[in-house]
Amino acid sequence: MIDIRKLESLVRLMVENDLSELDLKDGEETVTVKRGGKPVVLAAPAAAPALALAAAPSPVAAPAVASAPPAAPKADDDAGCIAVESPMVGTFYATPGPDKPPFAQVGTQVGPESIVCLVEAMKIFNEIKAEKSGTIHKILVKSGQPVEFGQKLFLIKPS
Repeated sequence: MIDIRKLESLVRLMVENDLSELDLKDGEETVTVKRGGKPVVLAAPAAAPALALAAAPSPVAAPAVASAPPAAPKADDDAGCIAVESPMVGTFYATPGPDKPPFAQVGTQVGPESIVCLVEAMKIFNEIKAEKSGTIHKILVKSGQPVEFGQKLFLIKPS
């Protein structure tokens, strides 16, 4: 079985180099890691069973939350806004910790290097930067919610 630290290193390398798939073979051990909402598959020697780690949490891990459907956004209200998208599959966090204030709120002025949230993937917390200058117009995700690759997290009105 592959060491979890090796797997975390592989995922980190994939994110840093913007890779979507990585295949490695070491003796009888084969590792295939894919990004973009697909499962991560680890295959061990023939005697050992294959292990699949889903990119999204299991239904048991995520509590069911009943909520009213969101109101339809006004097209005019969001006109000219630029989206900040998730660069990976993971869990969205609006704050750096449970007792800390959020990185960004509606009305917060941000620049390209401003950290607006964290996305946790495989126990690694990745800082997500605005990459644009402007004002946070809408936050489209709730803290603790799973997010997909390319999912819109924020809308920014350019300044």
